[in-house]
Amino acid sequence: MNSNAHTDVTRLLHVAASPMGERSQSRAIAETLVAAYRHTRPGATTDVLDLWRDRLPDFGAAAVEAKRAEASGGRAEGEGAGAWEAVRRTFEHFDSYDRYVFSVPMWNFGIPYVLKHFIDVVSQAGMLFSFDRDSGYTGLLKGKKAVVIYTSSIYKPGLPPAFGDDHQMPAFDGWLRWAGVTDISTIQLRSHQITEDADLLRRNAHARAQELGKKF
Repeated sequence: MNSNAHTDVTRLLHVAASPMGERSQSRAIAETLVAAYRHTRPGATTDVLDLWRDRLPDFGAAAVEAKRAEASGGRAEGEGAGAWEAVRRTFEHFDSYDRYVFSVPMWNFGIPYVLKHFIDVVSQAGMLFSFDRDSGYTGLLKGKKAVVIYTSSIYKPGLPPAFGDDHQMPAFDGWLRWAGVTDISTIQLRSHQITEDADLLRRNAHARAQELGKKF
């Protein structure tokens, strides 16, 4: 066993939002981090939630009605009960981990729609957050840590507006903080399809992933 290995037992979930599989830059960086994490924590649990392969429950009319029934002190019934139970199971699975790695490619300057679907499913009152008329929202995901890998083929900070804008990192980091996750580290690989030093940028991103994985 590595003499520098951590002895604490933790559970890490990699939420993968790219459909590109082995060709995904964000997923490759995440896998480098997870490998380093597992090397330093041999007893840790590490799982993957692939948002393109692992079906999420629909959050349509039945689930919305069930949500309203539960919020008003009643109980969901019929189709709504099944829909709400699927939502609850999805949240409980997510909440059972104390470390998160999110691999998030930029899509149309924002996040992939499957990741927005995931957010909408797990962001439920009494599960992910609470609300008070006087004090507002309180995130309930306390004591958890997250690393978010942000990639973009063209956009990077400092380029002219014609190269895009960032509605990806502010939105997703904002959601994590709203949910109660304040220990957030980021890895960014930007403009990797048009820059001349793309290989160097990739190496630097993987090096940061290794560093974060060892101490995450």
